[in-house]
Amino acid sequence: MSEKKIVCFGEVLWDVLPTGKQPGGAPFNVAVHLHQLGLPVELISRVGDDELGTELLEFIESKGLRTDYVQRGKTHLTGVVKANVDDANEVTYKIVQPVAWDYIQYDAALEQLVEQAEVFVFGSLAARQAGTRETLYRLLEHARFKVFDVNMRPPHYTKEVTKYLLEKANLVKMNHHELAEIMTWFGLETDRPTAMQWLAERFDLQAVCVTCGADGALLCTNGQLYRAPGVAVEVKDTIGSGDSFLAALLKGWLNGQEPGEALRFACATGALVATHLGATPAIREADVLELLEPRAV
Repeated sequence: MSEKKIVCFGEVLWDVLPTGKQPGGAPFNVAVHLHQLGLPVELISRVGDDELGTELLEFIESKGLRTDYVQRGKTHLTGVVKANVDDANEVTYKIVQPVAWDYIQYDAALEQLVEQAEVFVFGSLAARQAGTRETLYRLLEHARFKVFDVNMRPPHYTKEVTKYLLEKANLVKMNHHELAEIMTWFGLETDRPTAMQWLAERFDLQAVCVTCGADGALLCTNGQLYRAPGVAVEVKDTIGSGDSFLAALLKGWLNGQEPGEALRFACATGALVATHLGATPAIREADVLELLEPRAV
């Protein structure tokens, strides 16, 4: 198993659902699934010095993750997101601001952690406010391999910041809606494979991955395009599916797996998470592999 440490940076928060609140935030979700898939991972974030922050720290630890780099702040409350799950396949979010994770503070310990990590994972949401954005920009200068999980949540992103993060990245993961929007910024409308190749060349990316919901995913790397179909499952909700997909893809990438196989494994992981409620259900690699096995008719 790979011993290459991954650092996930950004928001950790409570998703408030009709059924109650659940821990979430894309970097946190990715970190949980990386841990469940057997990779060493650290989380950089910030919570408030409040009851919700204490509960989050306890939950993070219950998932087997350390909280050494999850800061606590007295001036801003722990993050909350109100999720609308009326459409199980297309969850929408109202993200409260400003909150604690908008103010992640830079320090020497974070710099050293990122310098020593094999992979640094970040998204656009953490860059919505100047405080955490400046910390992110500084840490990017110390990261070896930078994974940009685009994750655009209107109105919490700008073209300028997103383009800057694309410039800094080595591997980029986005969904097909995000791909289409980004291409309009450059005045280009084309098919997905062509758009992905264009982005890879324009931003000197080692890989571009695009998820397409139930239709699976595409991966462009080394000038080659790989496709993986969606895995048919009974969806309970899609919260965390994209995050588990990214975790599984990184596992394959770090272990030198053939790109097509890594992509299929990632699609199956995302599908498996969608069969559960919430972003971070307990899953095992064996369960993912079972989904990929041909089924007798």
